[in-house]
Amino acid sequence: MASEGAASAATIGAAGQGRLSWREWRVIILASLGGALEYYDFVVYGIFAKYIAAAFFPSNDPLVSLMLSFAVFAVGYVARPLGGIILAHFGDKYGRRRVFIASILLMSASTFGMGLLPTAATWGVAASMLMILLRLTQGFCLGGELPGAITYVVETAPKRAGLACGVIFVCVNSGVMLAALLSLIVHETMSAEDVANWGWRIAFLIGGALGLISFWLRLSLEESPEFEAMRHTAAKQPLGELVRSHPGPIFVGIAIVASMAGFNGLLFAHLPAYLTTVLKYGSVEAMTAQNVCLAVISVGNLFWAWLGDKIPRRYLLMAGSALVALLAAPFYHAAAERTVGLIPLVVIAGVIGSLFLGTFAAILADLYPTRIRFSGVAVSMNLGVTIFSGAAPLAATWLISATGSPAGPGYFMTFAALIGVAGSLFLKRYDGQIRVRGGD
Repeated sequence: MASEGAASAATIGAAGQGRLSWREWRVIILASLGGALEYYDFVVYGIFAKYIAAAFFPSNDPLVSLMLSFAVFAVGYVARPLGGIILAHFGDKYGRRRVFIASILLMSASTFGMGLLPTAATWGVAASMLMILLRLTQGFCLGGELPGAITYVVETAPKRAGLACGVIFVCVNSGVMLAALLSLIVHETMSAEDVANWGWRIAFLIGGALGLISFWLRLSLEESPEFEAMRHTAAKQPLGELVRSHPGPIFVGIAIVASMAGFNGLLFAHLPAYLTTVLKYGSVEAMTAQNVCLAVISVGNLFWAWLGDKIPRRYLLMAGSALVALLAAPFYHAAAERTVGLIPLVVIAGVIGSLFLGTFAAILADLYPTRIRFSGVAVSMNLGVTIFSGAAPLAATWLISATGSPAGPGYFMTFAALIGVAGSLFLKRYDGQIRVRGGD
């Protein structure tokens, strides 16, 4: 607390004119590598879900098999809150750098394992159980990755916290785009039989290799300046202090994550399989649409993140969430009925979604002081992502089956966006925790 008391009382909004130095850019990019790998794996699993389902969760009904595969996808997210709590505890108590290095190494090993694991036809139920175990391990590590990156860059470049977080998610989107591009190459250069038999594994093996490269690069990272300044007064029990002193921000944080998590869970993990399996779009058409959407979101993220350093970010997040709540169901109806082209649809979705995708991270970090920021961001983000993102593909698939309507997923996205709107109404009461260091 002492170091925060000595910090300048200026908030991020008053310091938005600062420029990012080369050192700050370097830290932001290195911190973003784990998040990029996270979303790479996130999308790869969704893209190849039907092949993973057939390999590890075979069933006579393809929809049941796909639902089992998405259930394992959701299981990985169940481990995220626990991983986030434990990793954030060490991050708030001992430093951000150590957590970054350890988590990405274990995450890379899990990704490699998923690419090498024999199928159920070879190992029987053991293969299915090991796939679940690898997803749990991966989810545990991912629980600290993106919250750690957000915490790290906000404390490294507090003058441009919004833009710094926006850059993180552009890097994250690059991981998604790489996954989609790789899928496009695999589907274009290999036969459907080869993709189903072994081609899908290429994506996981490349993901593991990228993780090891990220691990090596992260070894050169230094500790965040804010944590270094308060190292000797760091919280002894970060989670306990968080729960006692900041219960309101925890729930508000979960609510503002809901829009992002529901949007990403459906657009990135569920949409590729949905377009090809349910709506019968071609694989190339679906992947092209996803890449266009990601490019639009990346540009939008930077713009809204930049603007969020100049005006209250909560207005941008509220506007994006409200628009998604209104337009989610029409989006799915248009895609199902083909009344609007797929590319125009995803462009509109990308522009609207980037309103909250480009602003939520800095808003979330601004709810908590330095000594418990990693824990606060990790708890709110991981609970929100587990509920609204990890369960999204399974919920969307169930809604299609239960309602008989291919537009069923739109109802889930509307629900998540409305929670985001509700959370944004309370932000003014709790924000203002990011402080600019004296002398910056």
